[in-house]
Amino acid sequence: MPDAPDAESLKEVLAYYDRWLAFNQRYQRIPGVQVAVFAEDAIAFSAAYGQADLEQGVALTQQHLFRIASHSKTFTSTALLQLAEQGKLRLDDKVSMHVTEIVGTPLGERTIRDLLSHAGGVIRDSEEADFWQLETAFPDREQLLRVVKEPGSAVLPDNDRFKYSNIGFGLLGLVIEAVAGTSYNAFVQTAIVDKLGLTGLGPELDPNRAGEYAVGYSSLAYADQRVPIDHIDTGALSSATGFFGTASDVVSYWSAHLPGDDRLLTDASKRQMQHPLWKTAEGDWPKYGLGLMVSKVGERELFGHSGGYPGHITLSLVDAERRIAVAVLTNAIDGAARQLTETAFKLIELASAKPRGDAQGLDRFTGRYANLWGVMDIVLLGGRLYAIDPSTPDPAADPTILEPDGDALRITGGTGYGAFGETYRFTFGPAGEVESVRGSSGLSHPIDGFTLPDRVRVSSVQA
Repeated sequence: MPDAPDAESLKEVLAYYDRWLAFNQRYQRIPGVQVAVFAEDAIAFSAAYGQADLEQGVALTQQHLFRIASHSKTFTSTALLQLAEQGKLRLDDKVSMHVTEIVGTPLGERTIRDLLSHAGGVIRDSEEADFWQLETAFPDREQLLRVVKEPGSAVLPDNDRFKYSNIGFGLLGLVIEAVAGTSYNAFVQTAIVDKLGLTGLGPELDPNRAGEYAVGYSSLAYADQRVPIDHIDTGALSSATGFFGTASDVVSYWSAHLPGDDRLLTDASKRQMQHPLWKTAEGDWPKYGLGLMVSKVGERELFGHSGGYPGHITLSLVDAERRIAVAVLTNAIDGAARQLTETAFKLIELASAKPRGDAQGLDRFTGRYANLWGVMDIVLLGGRLYAIDPSTPDPAADPTILEPDGDALRITGGTGYGAFGETYRFTFGPAGEVESVRGSSGLSHPIDGFTLPDRVRVSSVQA
């Protein structure tokens, strides 16, 4: 398995990831994308693309706040493991030991561990979940308890299978309140957020910071135009879905979950959280631990969480072995956060695929080139040149490897449907800039100089 990329290769990856993200924010018509990467024990990359408010023309910044939704489950799990380390509860306690209002109910017999791993068989969002469409308020404590007490809320026996539940995590928030003697929001703010000194992170919508939130937008799946969606307080489900954050603070939070960092938890507790317990689908992957998603990108095992909030879709993933965390936050209900996040790890893998060679002079070929058929990026990763189509779902799949040959690049990789064995021939200007590239799909030009006419017409016909 390849090691972490060296400093120069990581720099190359992040430089290209920046250009690739900017392209895909525009190409996929996502209003805004905010991204951060933690690597080499620091924030190695942070950027924002697009708009925080389309109607007002507000550019998205790295400081805008996003609702990171089900990332909240990771904070809830962290808080419960902190309380367990302090001897104030056990993960195998029945929930009713702490939330006494549900003694004698089916869900009162579930354990904290059952709910943390989504193995409690609990109803997902209740039978009246229109709060997700802002038609009603999110449930308060009394409404949540009413749902939990209903016999139908125990949909399956405990430990029958993985069954995701926001109601179950709402109930865990009540456990924390009972044990800590304070509100869930206050406890996680003090025990996690403030302990890490993160000001761009918090457990619930903060009306005092209303102007800092990126506006959320509807999907293009059912309409030609997006419309803005108001922010809403998540009530007693804040322990399941209330958190907000910036991408840089999210990856800073994840850095405290890396081995050897004892700011929040011992390594033993972190191993419990990160251990994959349940398959979430028919295949072997992905899986779920204690408040954490565990998945594979290529052969790398990653942990983290996604978040789905009305108007915001987010994802963050961590490679603990390489000590790399990536967070992508989007302000659209169909934002492609998973693709945008996983691509960072795929590019890192590509840059780590072989020992770094002599890359001197290769950067003169790099750039983004366009013709009628699309766009091609020539990219330097790990000391090797690749041709990548930035519009494909996985830019690192079947990489087209290029080898220098004077002022040309010979294609030595990729599928047989490509131009294997052929060359891209470059024309350079007097200052060494690329003027054009000719390959099997015709002539391409640097994208900054590429324009389309009002109509593409036949320009010449040979008799």
